[in-house]
Amino acid sequence: MLTQSLLQATPFLNKLIGRAIVIKLGGSALGSHDTALADIVALTRLGVRAVIVHGGGAAISEWIRRIGKEPRFVNGLRVTDADTMEIVTMVLAGKVNKELVAQLNGLGGRAVGISGLDGGLIRAQRVSQELELVGEVREIDASLLEVILEADTIPVVAPIALGDNGECLNVNADTAAAAVAVALGAERLVFLTDVVGVYAEDGQLIARLTREKAQQMIDQGIISGGMIPKVEACMRAVESVRLAQIVDGRVPHALMRELFTKRNVGTTFVLDERRWEHE
Repeated sequence: MLTQSLLQATPFLNKLIGRAIVIKLGGSALGSHDTALADIVALTRLGVRAVIVHGGGAAISEWIRRIGKEPRFVNGLRVTDADTMEIVTMVLAGKVNKELVAQLNGLGGRAVGISGLDGGLIRAQRVSQELELVGEVREIDASLLEVILEADTIPVVAPIALGDNGECLNVNADTAAAAVAVALGAERLVFLTDVVGVYAEDGQLIARLTREKAQQMIDQGIISGGMIPKVEACMRAVESVRLAQIVDGRVPHALMRELFTKRNVGTTFVLDERRWEHE
């Protein structure tokens, strides 16, 4: 692991001390996050304000099957009826959230688990009648996060939102993470997932992408499937967040490598090339 003395010597640290970074832990990568959580604890000790937004899709699907139902998706979004919403709430705000909090605290950190319902953090509106209790993020009230961060504590956020009629809504974790990063004026948004990054049509990993180029790749079908929500979240975030990144969380200490060096292990999104050149 990178030592504290090395981190203190690097010029990248000064840009992060006292600033917020939002880290989205992908549900499918939650089993590979041991170094990520240790890195997050180390970052907070160095004065970085870390916020975690997590997924948990695989665990939700497993519990849905346990009650004899089959998970259903439309355009990559989970159809969420009342029974499914109960499971989403129990798994995300309960099991997954509290396991992450326990591990962070066990590593010597100080973490607290919340959901988007707490303090009206995430407000959403229903996407469509077909998807039922699936929400699209409408508003972020980051005041509760600010209180937690001021207490030198790591907020761990489950992506469940408050609907217009006071109901619980299931929201995409990638979208929620981007919206939280924008609301906080975060320095970085990092998606730690189980993919290496964005690939070009020739199969080569793309180290950095402007928002304009990323949109072209979506329109051309080069970026497709489950990568679209992540890429679109990064594209929205870089309007306010200096850098957004999709990083292979399976690489040991990938988070530290991305934050403190230019040896990319994923894809970095910038608003335009000029912003990258001044890094």
